[in-house]
Amino acid sequence: MHGRLTAGVLAAALAMAGCAAESPVSPLPTEAATGTAPVRSAAAGPASSAPSVSPPRRSPASTSSPSRRPLVTPSPSRTSTRPPASPSCEGAVVHTIDVAADELALVPAMCLATGAVLRIENIGPGEVTTDSPELIAQHYEAGVVEVRFVRKGTVVVTIPQGDRTYDITVVVR
Repeated sequence: MHGRLTAGVLAAALAMAGCAAESPVSPLPTEAATGTAPVRSAAAGPASSAPSVSPPRRSPASTSSPSRRPLVTPSPSRTSTRPPASPSCEGAVVHTIDVAADELALVPAMCLATGAVLRIENIGPGEVTTDSPELIAQHYEAGVVEVRFVRKGTVVVTIPQGDRTYDITVVVR
């Protein structure tokens, strides 16, 4: 059994080696455009002892020249069922406000994704309030308040600075 298998592999290898010595029957599409590949034609004459091989059949889609092929752009695959965020709406990011350094009057309303965190630094405990506690999870530690937006909706965050209070409207998508 083992001897027959070795003989079959040897015969296949010799057959492949015999085919490798021949020049290609027809050029590849890229070689046809440049004219660099040798082409064996049926008009090679009777002096040729190699058997003639007909060129492989092409499907109708592949008969056009390489420069005329339509460009196929892959369609992007969607891995989530969520619609993409609008360009004006940030994702689930951490947005930091430093009460000691930032001018709260200049902080605009913002649009954030669910899971985003508004981090307010240099503030005392209990000073930051919201109008929709069911939409957030708030945590205070060491002068930092973190407001995590856990549900969609609109939340107004009130932050004191000096002798004034500032309302920052956050739309959560």
